[in-house]
Amino acid sequence: MCLPLTAWAGGTILIYGDSLSAAYGLPQDAGWTTLLQARLKQRRMDYTVTNASISGETTSGGAARIAEALKAHQPKVVIVALGANDGLRGLPPAQMRANLAKIVSASQKARSRVLLVGMRMPPNYGEIYTRQFAQVYIDLAREYKTAFAPFLLEGIAEQRKLFQSDNMHPTAQAQPIILDNIWTALAPLLK
Repeated sequence: MCLPLTAWAGGTILIYGDSLSAAYGLPQDAGWTTLLQARLKQRRMDYTVTNASISGETTSGGAARIAEALKAHQPKVVIVALGANDGLRGLPPAQMRANLAKIVSASQKARSRVLLVGMRMPPNYGEIYTRQFAQVYIDLAREYKTAFAPFLLEGIAEQRKLFQSDNMHPTAQAQPIILDNIWTALAPLLK
């Protein structure tokens, strides 16, 4: 059932991610989620950003808590940015896919629009694993007909200077780039 466009004007945008969305190692006001709230305000778009991201979160943890998060926040839009920790632990892509499908499906059943944000693994995980991992996001976005941002760290991953000393978490300078990567796919959901 399609809702009239006016029903999507305003509401909550739920960010559902891991440390890459939780502003790990940064002041909270430097993270891309805070920058998103500022952009929405600047453009006079009546949305409130709620960041339910947890550092270290896997898709399994996300799937376990999605029902509670949807009930608590009743979002109009859910940005799903999970999977990096699954990949870093070498978990099977099929397991990640099942967990992400549960999150996306629950969000859609709650009448939320979904933006699925892709992640990629570095080449040292092997060609087969990295290809299967990236394909999970493409396939799910197609299957569930969600908005899709192909790679959270597009334009950042190759630039060492845009990462903190741990080589995993982006710096404050990278956050506006992450926001732009998200915004391209998010903006059509907010009209």
